[in-house]
Amino acid sequence: MKLYTNEGNPASLKIVIAASYVGEKLELNLVSVDGLFGEYSAHLDQLQKLVSFLCSVFQDRVSVADIAVWCTLYSVVTEPKLRQSWLADTANILSWFTCLQALEHFQSTDGSVTYCQQSAVSAIKVKAGVAAHKQFLAATWLPSNTAGGEKAHPKLMTLTSVAGLAKEVPVTEAELEAAREAWQHGATRRPTPKPRTHPVYVCTSITCKVLPRAGEHNVLITSALPYVNNVPHLGNIIGCVLSADVFARSAQIPWHTLMFSRLSNNNTLFICGTDEYGTATETKALEEGLSPQEICDKYFKIHDSIYKWFNISFDYFGRTTTPEQTRICQDLFLRLHERGFTLTESMEQLLCENCKRQNTLIINIEPVLQTWVESVCNGWSNNARLITRSWLKDGLKPRCITRDLKWGIPVPLEGYTDKVQYLHWHQSIVFYVWFDAPIGYLSITACYTDQWRLWWQPAQQSPVSLYQFMAKDNVPFHSVMFPSCLLGADQGHTLLEHLMATVVYEAGPHLDVFFSEYLNYEDGKFSKSRGVGVFGTDARDTGIPSDVWRFYLLYVRPESQDSNFSWVDLATKNNSELLNNLGNFVNRALMFAEKNFDGVVPEMSPDDSDLRLLVLVSREVKGYIDALQRARLRDGIRHILSISRHGNQYMQGTQPWVLLKGSESDRLKAGTVIGICCNLSCLLAILLSPYMPASAKTMQEQLGAPDDIFLISGEVTRLLPPGHKLGKPSPLFSKIEPALVDKLKLEFSGRQKSASPNKTSVSSGTEVVTKLEEAVAQQGELVRKLKSSGVAKSEWQPHVATLLELKKQLVAAQAVNKATNGPSVLTDVNIGDVATLESEVAKQGELVRKLKSSGVPKSEWQPQVTILLHLKQKLATAQASKK
Repeated sequence: MKLYTNEGNPASLKIVIAASYVGEKLELNLVSVDGLFGEYSAHLDQLQKLVSFLCSVFQDRVSVADIAVWCTLYSVVTEPKLRQSWLADTANILSWFTCLQALEHFQSTDGSVTYCQQSAVSAIKVKAGVAAHKQFLAATWLPSNTAGGEKAHPKLMTLTSVAGLAKEVPVTEAELEAAREAWQHGATRRPTPKPRTHPVYVCTSITCKVLPRAGEHNVLITSALPYVNNVPHLGNIIGCVLSADVFARSAQIPWHTLMFSRLSNNNTLFICGTDEYGTATETKALEEGLSPQEICDKYFKIHDSIYKWFNISFDYFGRTTTPEQTRICQDLFLRLHERGFTLTESMEQLLCENCKRQNTLIINIEPVLQTWVESVCNGWSNNARLITRSWLKDGLKPRCITRDLKWGIPVPLEGYTDKVQYLHWHQSIVFYVWFDAPIGYLSITACYTDQWRLWWQPAQQSPVSLYQFMAKDNVPFHSVMFPSCLLGADQGHTLLEHLMATVVYEAGPHLDVFFSEYLNYEDGKFSKSRGVGVFGTDARDTGIPSDVWRFYLLYVRPESQDSNFSWVDLATKNNSELLNNLGNFVNRALMFAEKNFDGVVPEMSPDDSDLRLLVLVSREVKGYIDALQRARLRDGIRHILSISRHGNQYMQGTQPWVLLKGSESDRLKAGTVIGICCNLSCLLAILLSPYMPASAKTMQEQLGAPDDIFLISGEVTRLLPPGHKLGKPSPLFSKIEPALVDKLKLEFSGRQKSASPNKTSVSSGTEVVTKLEEAVAQQGELVRKLKSSGVAKSEWQPHVATLLELKKQLVAAQAVNKATNGPSVLTDVNIGDVATLESEVAKQGELVRKLKSSGVPKSEWQPQVTILLHLKQKLATAQASKK
């Protein structure tokens, strides 16, 4: 292979390294290509955005991606002027780059990788290095294959597998012997899993609850409480709830292996619930003409039904509008107040000027919090660590915990129960939602069991490990604010141990917030406020099974960069990975056993060729266990698919249908192949159960597999012995046809009819507009006063967010009101007046064109588009009536 490249092109080094991995001889030819790479300065802004992103995602391991990025940045990092201008404030990148540069694997065997200077930019000429990179590959792959007993650098924990790039590491004799021993004797070492003591969805009448046990690993898992003001969309579901569910299910599966004994027979409780207090609920109630409690009741049922349809295995799904929430929240506040962790300040608020109504946490908890964070943050995702440390960098600041609202938990202090008038509603002084919402974890547990303190204030002999899943914007509330409250209370509360912050889109209570990494919808963005994207109720109505939705969302789960939901990709993954790979392997194995072995697992006598398959599968299982321990859920599902891919290749390569027609030894070999494939199908059912529980249950039934083998081991053992009676096989998955894809893509083309199904409204359009105009005016005046008072941005920014949301709702309400009652919709114009209608359509169309070309946000021109469409419909009706 020949490579033609110019000096100074860092991409050439990637190709050289890739060629060395696959053993391809490469002839490097340097040519002059004007403009091939372009001026660096032209890309300055874009590069600075990219390196800022890189700073947030570096992991404590080396992958092929690290090599590619390292090569690309070499020219910049090694040139002082460029480094100073391009990589300012990127200490993480420079530290990472220096660490890798010091490793022998990033140098040639004699250290003679030559870098030339040309046009003030480091140009790259590559000499030698092939042997060093082969050594790098061997030193960092799974079982050791290095010569001379060399050991990998401690930094090189894992080299991520890249299909088609790295050659498969040869199977060693030691691995073959381990596989043989595990196959023959591993089944006798498998303990009996402990049964679950109650159903997944717990009724209040059920008294058998999961409680911490002495001497066991007690795991408490929470998913960030979804806000109750709307229907959850796919981004919300994968960001918190579904990810936590997979982790909870995997934690509940007994893990039998010395290597990963930390997750052996976990005693697990998984809770969640809707967050129901705050401004967003009041706003939604105003919009729909309902009371806040009615809004909460309505959307709680919607959330609950969606999560049940997605088969989320909550032990209890509750809500925050409960007596338990009020009691625990007020008790915690009084404890902090009595211990001197609150103070009172004067602050202007809406219709409540110069009232002494703020209680804010003061900063003398900071040293305790700092010490705690540093002691536990290694168990957090990289994003969570970076966000938390950025909050602590400049020291903690006082933060308001009360505001004037009707819908909230009252402050239990004298003088804080005064009523004020706001939008015709009586107000009181209540806790800010950021303070009371995390306490919902405690109160929801209290609704589940009256012994909730065993989980949240555990005894010394039964400690609890707390794992919390959330979107990126929720990190400070869980890693700084809520722990500060619990530490200040000093009552032995369970504190966050493992924080899993997925980097997906998440909507805040007042406005949409987007981050650099999120789940896109057909290259656009999900939005609660604009109803864009597929929502939970929509997914349920497509006819696609919930397990397929679970699989696809987890397959594209955004863990370190953007990912995209696509109907075409959903169908492709279903048809290629589920139907043709996983489903095909399991169905072929069981159908073959039914047809040729009377539906019974045949005798098995694996030779080295069979054991080699078991070694490859064992590697994937170890990778799966490691991925789930790190909450790298997307990687876990890829290991599952790799196992079934190995199985398909094994069956295709051995051709048992041909062996059955041969000699006695050939027929015995065919039985071995099918017996092993049936056992791998059982292993796949176990590994798949956290991801696709319904499909795993179907596989278990088709295999006739007992419950007591559903545990995970680093070894590949005989799960189904010879003579085991199999069930009736049938296809596990169905093809998603192109016609259905086209239909769904059109149906969900970017704007839903309504993100609020079954919406009702008691108020007329005019009344809603009037109330919103009042709210905008009053909120605007509050924002102006706050800004002019000189208070910190953190104090007035939430009020700006509320103002923007109110303005957005006002624009939408005005458009709807105009479309319903205004003369431009022509309720006052004769439906048969085609000429008048044509004139109105032309005027409205011109207005829409001007708005779009002016560059104003979509939220401003979209209501006018709605009016235009309504006018066109009227015109079409009028034209038809004339015919």
